[in-house]
Amino acid sequence: MFRRGLTIAVLLIWMVGDMGRTELASQADEGAVMLYESARRLRELPDHVEVWPGAFAGSVCGRALSGKPSSTIGFERRFNKTFRLDDGAAFVAAMLRDIPAPPPDAARIRAINLAA
Repeated sequence: MFRRGLTIAVLLIWMVGDMGRTELASQADEGAVMLYESARRLRELPDHVEVWPGAFAGSVCGRALSGKPSSTIGFERRFNKTFRLDDGAAFVAAMLRDIPAPPPDAARIRAINLAA
């Protein structure tokens, strides 16, 4: 199902069981606000809609990633504690809390991606 208004960025930050780390691609707070808006739009979708993650367990892109290869909006609504947050300030605070250290090449990779 394609829904006008959902961007490629939404697909890249989706993680089964978690939301992506915003500080790896942008300023953490700005990215968290954008991620909240993406999650808000995704929460409007029906429970049966399937989603595929941008990364799996073991990736540095999230904190509590599942190894599941796909999910549904309903599963995430039930088990993804950050996705469930309706309040924008609470969502951003959750995304900014306990940010893990960046991987060693994060700054270099970000610079390459921004130059592309």
